[in-house]
Amino acid sequence: MPPGIPYIVGNEAAERFSFYGMKAILSVFLTQHLLDSHGQHDVLTETEAKVWIHSFNFWTYILPAIGALLADWLWGKYRTILSLSVIYCLGHAALAINETREGITIGLALIAIGAGGIKPCVSAHVGDQFGNLNRHLLPKVFSWFYFSINIGAATSMMLTPYILNETAAEYGGALAFGIPGILMAIATVLFWVGRNTFVHIPARGKHFWKETFNESSLRSIGALIPVYFLVSFFWSLFDQTNTSWVFQAQAMDTVFFPESDLEFTVLPAQMQSANPILVMVLIPLFSLFIYPAINRYFPLTPLRKLSIGFFVATASFVIVSLLQESLDAEITTHIAWQILAYLLITAAEVMISITCLEFAYTQAPPSAKSLVMSMYLATVAVGNLFTVIVNKLIQNEDGTNKLEGAAYYWFFTAVMAIASILFVFVAKSYRGRTYGAIAESEALED
Repeated sequence: MPPGIPYIVGNEAAERFSFYGMKAILSVFLTQHLLDSHGQHDVLTETEAKVWIHSFNFWTYILPAIGALLADWLWGKYRTILSLSVIYCLGHAALAINETREGITIGLALIAIGAGGIKPCVSAHVGDQFGNLNRHLLPKVFSWFYFSINIGAATSMMLTPYILNETAAEYGGALAFGIPGILMAIATVLFWVGRNTFVHIPARGKHFWKETFNESSLRSIGALIPVYFLVSFFWSLFDQTNTSWVFQAQAMDTVFFPESDLEFTVLPAQMQSANPILVMVLIPLFSLFIYPAINRYFPLTPLRKLSIGFFVATASFVIVSLLQESLDAEITTHIAWQILAYLLITAAEVMISITCLEFAYTQAPPSAKSLVMSMYLATVAVGNLFTVIVNKLIQNEDGTNKLEGAAYYWFFTAVMAIASILFVFVAKSYRGRTYGAIAESEALED
């Protein structure tokens, strides 16, 4: 095992704890605890909070293109990750210190630059640690890498909302935002400590542009654009688990096993932890049982997995739409019903996100893999931009919305249903080229 791997995996677990912990409490903080410069409450409406959070998501996932550019062209991966991690830490500090709109804006901007910039570099840095003799260990290491991401995310999504709930009255968001910041500082130090154990791949300098933007690269990008454009609508729905699903949960019954020795309450923001927990369960379940079972009757290509994932994502929003209809009718609805929606949206994530990562890698020539990976991450940005535009357009001057209650969720259900149908035709017409491991090695040797 390469000696630098424990540092990278530990760094990733701490960084993901910091990112998802901060993100898990944003909806609640912006709508309940935000202050003005005089220390008075200056909270956002739910629609305004959606615009803020999805705008943050947009920048976090559009900036990986800049990070990939810095890493491949000028700085190399190690220097890019370390430099932008410092900016990342400053963003967390701003959130913990300044609880006004200005402080939150500065903090989120710095975190978007840091998190977005390092995003395309970290997984590639893992691959850089392996040569021909130990490359067979790469799948095992990537499994631990992905596991560390979800352990960090699940832990922080359970813990940080609890910290905010217990400490906000006395400390505001200082502790709830400060603890993820401390984890990010630990992640940065851990990465720096491992610097002498890493394999460092130098930047390509002036050769970057010619190698990346060649005819085969542009042809791959052109073929992938229709696929990735429709994938962006999945992310428009998925990332609302951090916003509209949390706001829905606030109107639900959150007490489990009432009037018994087992009684406990789940905070609305803690429900987000269902996603990373389910990811860790569903990935082996799909790999070992579901995909092989489907393959017996219906050969599963990557595009077919994506297509099924689209319809499953649509079904998840059908459920939250029906739940909202129940709430609109003032029927007491338990938060446990959201678990079914989380199960479906997470199953869709497994079929779409992981398959897209594989697809991005196999459909890109060696010289353009960072570019195509950044292009895939940009689908998350485009999806969140769509959510921002919708929430901007539905706001009325009096603070009400044109899409109130269940109508909001049914709108996104319809959008995803249309995207699912269109994707079937896009998949049938897709003509790309698969670049396998042998072709890659030959291309790199040339």
